[in-house]
Formats: sequence, structure tokens, C-alpha cells
Amino acid sequence: MLMRTVVVLFGVFAAAGAAAQEKYPERPVEFIVPWGAGGGADQLARRLARLLEPELKISMPVINVPGATGSTGMTKMLSAPADGYAISVYIADTHALLATSKPRWDVSDFEPLGIMIRQPSALFVKYDSPFKNWADVVMAAKASPGKLKASGTGQGGIWHLALAGMLRDLGIESSAVPWVPSNGAGPALNDLAAGGVDIVTCSVPEARALIDAGRVRSLAVMSERPSTLYPNLPTVKAAIGSNWTVSAWRGVAAPKGLPKDIQDRLVAAIRKAHESREFRDFARQRGFGVVWAGPGEFARFMAKDDASMGEVMKALGLAR
Repeated sequence: MLMRTVVVLFGVFAAAGAAAQEKYPERPVEFIVPWGAGGGADQLARRLARLLEPELKISMPVINVPGATGSTGMTKMLSAPADGYAISVYIADTHALLATSKPRWDVSDFEPLGIMIRQPSALFVKYDSPFKNWADVVMAAKASPGKLKASGTGQGGIWHLALAGMLRDLGIESSAVPWVPSNGAGPALNDLAAGGVDIVTCSVPEARALIDAGRVRSLAVMSERPSTLYPNLPTVKAAIGSNWTVSAWRGVAAPKGLPKDIQDRLVAAIRKAHESREFRDFARQRGFGVVWAGPGEFARFMAKDDASMGEVMKALGLAR
């Protein structure tokens, strides 16, 4: 009799759990962007939210929480309950912080839901720069260490690591090209166009408007293949013989402890949006590289990224 009662109660609880699964989500899901409006992470979140709203049948307000290279926004997301009503864009710049002593959180504090976009870094100079190719820049850096200034993001951000890693790959000290921190690629590119710095490293899509306006030029892209937006842009392998490649990736994360059924619901919805024609057209028009990696593959990818970026950060004196 006792066993029968236990079985009945188990069935009641299971049915209640299934009913709760079917009800999610019952209210708006906040989509936190740990960066300002208008950037690549913000663009991704707004397009994704637009695609997820009809799929999840709720509204999904995008909330920009910039500051501390993404750490402020991530802290806000991680302070939310793990109930599926707060998710966040998670990107390479923010992940790079984990090698430092700055963030009060770690990769074990959140659930990776999926990587959606990868953008290789490229090298840019002002339209009237005397540097015609990347070999010219390398020669100048070797001849006059410290004279050239570079920018693209905050200290230790992905675009800083992109340049430092490539200089390291070429046997050049990163101090030969001092880094000027900025609040992102946009301000850095404007500084480049105004003559405030000599080099900017960032993705091609971020510089597209200034390239097309004739205010900046790109010298090379840090990927195995040429840019889809500018096919004649050489890879750094072709330009200078470096094997160094770096891409800024963007994905989605949630607080740790997310119930498996809710995680599955979110991942399925995000993947469906990722595979839609609207998302693919959006990505292609902006020159974003479209990829998909679910929770497990996302976690393994981050572990590999930690290893390569960690070495560069140690060389820069930024890693703990």
C-alpha cells in the first residue's frame, strides 16, 4: 500500500512538473546586453529577440547594461534567478576577463546556451596612412618600437589580444605597439580616422561604414579565409606569413542552475531562430560569420579559447 502511495505521489509530482514545463515562459524574458546600444552584441540581441518573441509567445525586452568590458551586465544577469526569465549575450571580450582578477564571477556561474556568430579580427589604418600593407607596419614597429599606437577595445579585450597575439607570433614585443584603450571599436575607428591612433584591430563589419566612406583602409584579416565582405582583403598568412587567427564570437548564456527543461526550451528556440532565413540574411548583410555550437560544444570551445588567450594575457601581464 505504501509503495502504491509513493508511486501515485511521484506521478502527481511528475505531472505537476510537466505542466510547469508547458507553461514556460509565462511573462517577458529579459535579454541583457552587457554593452551599449548599436554595437555588434546589441544588434545580435535585438534581432534574436525579435525572432524569439513569436516562438516563445512572450515579449523580450533588450536591456543594455554597459560597463567594465561587459562585466557589469554579466553581473546583473547572474544575479537574476535561474528560472529562464533573464538571459544575456555572452561574447569573447567578456570571456577574456576570466583570465584576470577583475570579474566576481566565473564560467561555472552560468549556463552556456549557444554560440551564434564568429567575426575574425582585421587590421585597419587611416585612409591616407603611409602604410600600404601589413609588412610596412611590421617594419615600422621593429624600426621604432613604441612610436605606433593601436586601439580597438579596452585593455585586455579581444581586439587587444588579437594584435598582441599576432605581434607575439611574429616575434615582436607587444610593447612595440602600445595599446590605447577605448570603449569599443566604434570610438577607436573614429579616433583612427581623426589621426589619434595609427592602427585599429576589430572586425570588418564594425569598420564597414568607414571603409565604404573612404576614411579607413584594411590591410589584412586574421582568419584562414578572406573576408566575405571584401574578398580581396588578404589574410595575415598571405600578407606577412603569420599563422595567428582570432575571431570574436557571440553567443547566449543564462544563470547557472537553469532547469533542464527550460534550458532545452530556450536552446531549441534560439537554434530555430539561428537557422531562420531572416537571421541568416541579417548576418550576411553585416558580414557576420554564422556558426552554431550548443551548450556542450560551447563549453568546450570556451575551454580551448581560455588556453590560447590566456597565454597572450600572461605575456601582457594581464592574467592572474
